[in-house]
Parts: sequence; C-alpha cells; structure tokens
Amino acid sequence: MRVLLTADGAGGVWTYALELAEALADERVEVTLAVMGPALRPDQHQELQASRVRDAHVRECALEWMDEPWHDVQQAGEWLLDVADRTAPDVVHLSGYAHAALSWRAPVVVVAHSDVLSWHEAVRGAPAGAEWSRYRSVVAAGLAAADLLVAPTQAMLDALLRLYGPTACPARVVPNGSSRRFPAGPKQPFVLGAGRIWDEAKNVQALARVAPRVEWPVLVAGDGDVGGGVHALGRVSRNEMDGLFAEAAIFAEPARYEPFGLAALEAGVAGCALVLGDIPSLREVWGDAAVFVAPDDDDELAAALRSLIAHPRRRRDYAERARARARQYTSQRMARGYLDAYAALPLQEAAA
Repeated sequence: MRVLLTADGAGGVWTYALELAEALADERVEVTLAVMGPALRPDQHQELQASRVRDAHVRECALEWMDEPWHDVQQAGEWLLDVADRTAPDVVHLSGYAHAALSWRAPVVVVAHSDVLSWHEAVRGAPAGAEWSRYRSVVAAGLAAADLLVAPTQAMLDALLRLYGPTACPARVVPNGSSRRFPAGPKQPFVLGAGRIWDEAKNVQALARVAPRVEWPVLVAGDGDVGGGVHALGRVSRNEMDGLFAEAAIFAEPARYEPFGLAALEAGVAGCALVLGDIPSLREVWGDAAVFVAPDDDDELAAALRSLIAHPRRRRDYAERARARARQYTSQRMARGYLDAYAALPLQEAAA
C-alpha cells in the first residue's frame, strides 16, 4: 500500500507524521511525506533523512490557519496534486482540512489535529469572530469532501462535529502514539514544561507565574520569551529534549487546549509525574494517571507542584501511573488503527 501523508514542521504534527511513517513502514506501507508550512530547521532535515519515509517533498508556504493564507493554500494544493500524480497513492492522508476538497484520485482521510474554532473557544472563551468566516467555510468544505474523518481523541472529534456540523463520511478516533525510548537513570529535582510559548493554548505563562512559589527549578523548552522565574531553554533539539524528559521528575502542562498532547505522552513514557490542565481531552487520554489542575488557577497549579515535590512516594506513584498509561499509546497501536481505517476506504474503486 502507498500513502501520501501531509504534515508541517510548525508543531506536533511533525512528530506525529514521523512516528506514523515509521510504524507504517513496519507494516509494509510506503509513505510519501508532503511537508508544508515554515521552512524546516536543520534538525528536522536530519530527522527526515533518518526516517523511513519512502519519499519526501517539502514546500514552504502559509498554512490554512495563518493570516491571509489562501493564495498559498491554493498553490500548495496544485503542488500536492502533482505529487500525487507522480507517486500514485492508494490513500491520501491529510493533516489539514482545506485540501480534502481537491480532485483526488484516491480516497481521502482527514485527521483533525486541531482547528481554529475549537482553539478560540477553549483559549479565548468565546466563538471565533467574523474574520474566521472563510476559514470556517473552507474547513466545512474539506470535511464534506473527506471519505473518512479521524481525530486523536473523542473530545476533539466531538468539538469538530459540533462546530462545523455533522459530516456524511464516517468518523473514528485513532489515538496518537509514541515509540520513544529514554535513557534510564535517576530523576532530577526539577519541573519541566515544553511547547510553543506564544501559543496561549499551552499556557506556559502559568508556569512562569508560579515558578517563584515552587521549591524546585522550573525549566521550559520552546520558542518565545516566557519571562518570570523559569529557566527558559529556548528551542532544543530532539536529542536534548529526550534528555530533559529522561531527567525531569515532573512534567507540567496546564493547557487550556490540547487535542491529544504528544509532549505529555513522551513525558509519561519517560516516567515523569504529570501535572496537566483539567480539560476533556487530557482527562480522556490520562484518566487517573495525572494530577489535573484548572488551567486558569495559579494557586491550584502551585499547590499541585509543591505537593508532588514534598511527597516523593506520591510523586513516584504518579510517575508509574503515567508510564503505565503511556505504554498503551504506542506508535504500533496508532499504525494498526490507521490500517483499519484505510481498510474501510473504497480502495478498489479508487484504483479503478
């Protein structure tokens, strides 16, 4: 089977795409990766070269959720159709919405990693304004054209269907997964946060506000100026991030919006105790394996961190819960979920 998989280098979709391509390769699926968005960094080029994607195509352009992206979106669509003509995929697997409405010769799977309308509700506490009307209609058209809609959590799927209306195509949940392995060793006394600091959804600023009230250092990896009393690490490489996950005793992400949470998953695999935003998607993924806090309650966040710091046995208990829960979300399980999804598509009809 041949799959054309789209991705971008701006966030977690990049990690998702490489994890999925690796796991699908084990299932004898050939993945052509079409990467759009900001220019790839040198470390991302290295990851791509080390990956098991059969073929990779990269185009620098604005993405559909950015300001005034529509000329770029149209041009990227023409480019994608050309890539598809040259690679003849059995399945087109899109990590976005707009391009689902193109004239594909293969069935289309649309994966809902996030969207502006649900982000706006969760982060700003209000519906997106009229300036997002075109985006809304483009996403709705993409969903209407898809042969299958997939989301990594039921919470994300429910939000999408509520905001854009029911779709004629089937929909299912396929959780994200991770194959990461981390160096064994003793945990160190620090709290780790990670994510795009400019993205209010990640709520990294809350960590900056409570850091002076916490006995341990708070380290934050990610682009942007976080301020406050944290140790800002800036952008770090994949290997450096792995080392941080391996050493951190606590990982904190008091998110307001997180459709799945790959950073938290990797932290769980690495045996960090998790302090997460109390939102439906993270509750769905982690159950009783994390400490949950209201995203806008700094006192609750500070108290949760201080309690784990002060009680080593409780901290170890939550670390083991997180590790056990994270082991359920493997990249192999994710690949099998997508293979089941692909099997439900009209592949023979498309090939004809």
